[in-house]
Amino acid sequence: MSMPLSSTEDTRRPAYGFGRVLILVYAVFAVSATARAGVQLVRDAAEAPLAYGLSALAAAVYVLATVALAHNGRRMRRVGWAAVLFELVGVLVVGTLSLAEPELFPEATVWSGYGSGYGYVPLVLPTVGIAWLWWSSPVRVAQRADRPPSA
Repeated sequence: MSMPLSSTEDTRRPAYGFGRVLILVYAVFAVSATARAGVQLVRDAAEAPLAYGLSALAAAVYVLATVALAHNGRRMRRVGWAAVLFELVGVLVVGTLSLAEPELFPEATVWSGYGSGYGYVPLVLPTVGIAWLWWSSPVRVAQRADRPPSA
C-alpha cells in the first residue's frame, strides 16, 4: 500500500540552464581541488601544513557546495548558502593574508592570492553562486511567474 504524496512535495527540477552550468563548474573545481589537496597532503604535508590543510578545507567546501547546489530542497539551499558564503569569506581572508603575510603560506593554497593560481575562479565562483542562489530562490521564481508580462 503506497502512501499518498504530500501536497508540499517539491517536484521542480533541481537546476536548469545556467544553474546546471554552475553546478558543473563547481563539480570540476571540487574534483581538481580535492586531487591537488590530496597529493599535497600525501607527498608534502610537513612542508606547509597550514597551506595544504586550507587547500583540503577548500576542496571540502567545493564538494559540499556542489552537492547543495545540485539539490532543490529548503535545507540544501541553506547548506548551499552557507558553503558559498564560507567559500567567499575564505578566499577573501586567505587571499588577503597570503599577500599581506606571505610567510604564513610558503606554498600556495587554492585561495592564495584570491585564487590567482586558478585564474581567479575561486574569487568569482562564490560571487556567481550567491547571485544564482538569490535569483533562483523559489520565492523569487514564483513572484516572477505571477507578474503580468510587460508590454
